Amino acid sequence: MIHLPMAPVSPEVAGLCDWARSAGDMLAAGPGDPAQDLRRRFAEAGKIGLTGLTVPEEYDGAGLSATSATAITEALGESVADAGFVFSLAAHLYACVAPIAEFGTAEQKSRWLPGLADGSLIGAFAVTEADAGSDIMSMRTSATQHDDGWHIAGTKSMITNAPVADVVLAVVRTGEGRSFFNTSAFVVERGTEGFDAGAPYDKRVLATSLLGDLWFDDCRVAERDMLGSRGSGGAVFSTGMSWERVCLFGLYLGQLRRVLRETADYLEGRTQFGQPIARFQAVSHEIAECAVALESARSLLFRAAAAMDAGATDAGVLGDMAKVTVSRTAVDIGLRCVQLQGGHGVTSSTAVDVLLDALPSRVFSGSNEVQIGNIARSIGAAKPTRAAG
Repeated sequence: MIHLPMAPVSPEVAGLCDWARSAGDMLAAGPGDPAQDLRRRFAEAGKIGLTGLTVPEEYDGAGLSATSATAITEALGESVADAGFVFSLAAHLYACVAPIAEFGTAEQKSRWLPGLADGSLIGAFAVTEADAGSDIMSMRTSATQHDDGWHIAGTKSMITNAPVADVVLAVVRTGEGRSFFNTSAFVVERGTEGFDAGAPYDKRVLATSLLGDLWFDDCRVAERDMLGSRGSGGAVFSTGMSWERVCLFGLYLGQLRRVLRETADYLEGRTQFGQPIARFQAVSHEIAECAVALESARSLLFRAAAAMDAGATDAGVLGDMAKVTVSRTAVDIGLRCVQLQGGHGVTSSTAVDVLLDALPSRVFSGSNEVQIGNIARSIGAAKPTRAAG
């Protein structure tokens, strides 16, 4: 059994992490319809407070800091073998709930946060479109103002939780030109006329996290459904991404801690040439290299979370750096653990699942290539460029 350092958190939060780890069996995937099972698991998570980690206490949540939320997400990633569910839970908490908690009026928060906190409502964050991924300013979904409120038209694509979401935070265009000030955010509820969700995508990675499209066909929402003011879509988007790029990635730290332990245990039990293969220096050094890489990524992620909590001016660039580093480390360690286990790694181990589930981490929340560009500009290594159009 290898021993890995614990999260740099207070004893109180460490106790919450132990409690989160104990929820692994309760949150395991079940048989039957994937959408119904995801709802069941959200309800179970709600019973023990996991769906309200970022909801303020006055709206029945835990009101946790970014550091504490990251630590608990790591604990869940370590205890829940199914990364897909933890991913869906994190998308709900960090991309949907956190912006509503920050930008919502008292009426809006009273209306949505209690249900999001207790797991009876599932949240989603809708920004991406088929032709507006990394180039988010190419989004076409728009809202036009009328006497009865706003009419939204367009399609959002590849949205986590879309097939089951009860509350969707959508960023859409409300003006002309390539500027975030020409976008606004609306909260759209399931059942709203003109609003519908597509069937879950068929995908191999993060399989139990349901991904789908959202259709807005002259979808009519009231003025009171706008989150923040007109033109604040960029601020809402940035808040959701800031929380997601840091706290959600605790999932991968937890997954890596678990798979590294499982790999070390397998290597200790596998005998070749008359001794456990863990005793060969090349093998033990490979485990040590994985541990070094994991703790390095972990330190950067928790530093980014602490910067968020402090409102530090470098919180954004630290979040970008952490996202890139953790995603690279997740793929690297996943691949190393598969390789270390040989045939068992590609046929029977959880290492290959960890590797596959890590692959999209290089793409979502802003692709690593985009993040590197952002980092270059933040540190003064590159000058801002103006996109055509």
